[in-house]
Amino acid sequence: MKNLTNEFQKVFEPHDNVHTFFAPGRINLIGEHTDYNGGHVFPAAISFGTYAVGKKRNDTLFRFYSMNFPETGIIECDLNDLRYNDQHSWANYPKGMIQYIREAGFSIPYGADILFYGDIPNSAGLSSSASIEMVTGVFLEKIFELRIDRVNMVKIGQKVENDYLGVNSGIMDQFAIGMGKKDNAILLNCQSLDYSYAPIKLEDYSIIIINTNKQRTLAGSKYNERRQECEQALADLQTELPISSFGELSVEKFEAYQNIIKNPVHRRRAKHAVTENARTLEAMRELRKGNLYSFGELMNASHQSLRDDYEVTGLELDTIAESAWRQKGVIGARMTGAGFGGCAIAIVENDKIDTFKRNVNKAYQQTVGYEATFYTASISDGAKMTEE
Repeated sequence: MKNLTNEFQKVFEPHDNVHTFFAPGRINLIGEHTDYNGGHVFPAAISFGTYAVGKKRNDTLFRFYSMNFPETGIIECDLNDLRYNDQHSWANYPKGMIQYIREAGFSIPYGADILFYGDIPNSAGLSSSASIEMVTGVFLEKIFELRIDRVNMVKIGQKVENDYLGVNSGIMDQFAIGMGKKDNAILLNCQSLDYSYAPIKLEDYSIIIINTNKQRTLAGSKYNERRQECEQALADLQTELPISSFGELSVEKFEAYQNIIKNPVHRRRAKHAVTENARTLEAMRELRKGNLYSFGELMNASHQSLRDDYEVTGLELDTIAESAWRQKGVIGARMTGAGFGGCAIAIVENDKIDTFKRNVNKAYQQTVGYEATFYTASISDGAKMTEE
């Protein structure tokens, strides 16, 4: 915190009344590609994230600086012109939050100087964009003495992605980052926004994030393709079943009616959506009973379904997950995020972590040709001020 405050004073100017905020990144523990299929997700906020240090100004100028992108220098905009600007690159995320918080009826009469620093690995799929949005939200809430319902702030963050930036993403990232709770995951119905917390009692285990270091070039196009395949499978089922999403189907009912889906590829996609939703609900029940081992088995089954039925894993993620399953002290491992690169997660016994990293990295290097990167994450609170 002290280093960030010192950096702020160097970039802008010395000032006493500086506040510091933090918004985490997120992992999804289980429930992948279920959000747009009417199912549940099970994310958690993590200890990596985005810091914002700043102060209110006496005019209408906003000045943004990122320690991650020092080459962009200080990016400036005025309250009277918050339009998206290609040349403002990463600063469009905080700009969008300022604009939509004002549009929601909250008073932001002055500008601010804000320094950002993120320790989320680049292109890892741990949601750095939503982290910037939510840290901006809590910053504005504090310095302008606003009272923004946290779920409303989450919705504003999603609106920034969808409408300001033109990214067709769901609400899970902002929800996990805004509503996170230390040592708990969130079971979230992405349609109704009904949610509940489940304790993650890791005790002698840790969550290890493994970054494939592969650029996720296919993720966008394949994501849209999977959505279309699921929509067609659902339309087939709707010829005989009065349902509006796969989230309404039990595994047994799906198995009884699956042959209505004529295309075998579409049938596999639907099978994943239905069984993954069931696994996510089961994960909540097992964690509430303290059954970490059962949760690990569900993680493994999730990866297998994403590999075989949904086909979004690829060589890199499969190599990591399958190598992790062979290691001593591993309860479970799976890809997390959209797939085709990005990250996997594993729950590993603490005294086996070094051996786990060494063995998995060796297998990964031999198969893929370059190294993976490993991070030990704890489950943290959501976006908040870090000092009074």
